[in-house]
Amino acid sequence: MFDIGFTEMLVVAIVALLVLGPERLPVAVRTVGLTLGRIKRGFADVKKQIEKEVGADEIRQQLHNEQILANIEKQEREAGEAAKRAEALDQPAPKPASNVRKRAEAKAAKAAEAAEGPTEPTGDSPLSSADEPSTTDQTPPTTDSQAGNEKNS
Repeated sequence: MFDIGFTEMLVVAIVALLVLGPERLPVAVRTVGLTLGRIKRGFADVKKQIEKEVGADEIRQQLHNEQILANIEKQEREAGEAAKRAEALDQPAPKPASNVRKRAEAKAAKAAEAAEGPTEPTGDSPLSSADEPSTTDQTPPTTDSQAGNEKNS
């Protein structure tokens, strides 16, 4: 702990003997020894408490992790049971509902529509077939040059 050798301790003992005298030196040594013992025990107690708290934190963390794993396993079992029930009913397994997946599917659908360009109206559109422009007429429209230039007069 302290870098004190034998010679330094001998010098301290001789100085203490000269300062305190032979009658009070044993009492002083005993008091210093008891005080150092109390300090060591105090540090040991603090160290035990810290290790106990750190161990308690680790135990709490481990219990939390085990609880999370149990929840995940429970969800997997429920998903497997749902898939088995869907198989038994010859229906596709239900997909987990997730806003992220729905948004991604909506974006993909919009991107596909944009890539295809404008779509033709279907029968579900509010325009009826009579309102739609007729593309079955095979005769091209007449122009002024084909009509015999009647506007020249």
